Amino acid sequence: MRAKLITQKNQFPPKYEWEEPEEAFRTYSKAELSALRAAQPAQFFAQSSWRVILGQVLVTLLSAVVCSFFGSPLGINLYTQSALVGGLIGVLPATIFLLRLQIASNPNKPSAGRFLAAVISGELIKIALTLALFVGFAVKQPDLKWLPLLLTYFLTLKCYWFVWRFKRAAK
Repeated sequence: MRAKLITQKNQFPPKYEWEEPEEAFRTYSKAELSALRAAQPAQFFAQSSWRVILGQVLVTLLSAVVCSFFGSPLGINLYTQSALVGGLIGVLPATIFLLRLQIASNPNKPSAGRFLAAVISGELIKIALTLALFVGFAVKQPDLKWLPLLLTYFLTLKCYWFVWRFKRAAK
């Protein structure tokens, strides 16, 4: 008689000694979480996403001030305008993405699927808006200086990393 090649239901291959045991996850009650939060506040520190946007706006303004020293009329010149446009291209899509997430996180009817759909659609909107802003400013304002524009845009993107880094340093 032939041996069965198809395993039966609930039959698993034997465990090997090199396999690590599965970790058990424990569900905490609301009172236990409150006690943990009070005992270890640094572990539960939540960074506001609006701080990232504020950081991006501050970096944009700082970059515009630095770029204002490079133009022929000192002050608001083409370099300053280019830096402000680069910051706008970084800040505006991030703000719209954050607003999209806040609209989707309705506390009355929480849904993981709805939030995931909001994240994906928000990212698509963010990418499309960023590309549209780059192309639109390149077509409508061809005299913009690309170095300050791209540098400021890059610095606004680095604000995510700075906030994450400072959050880790605070722990």
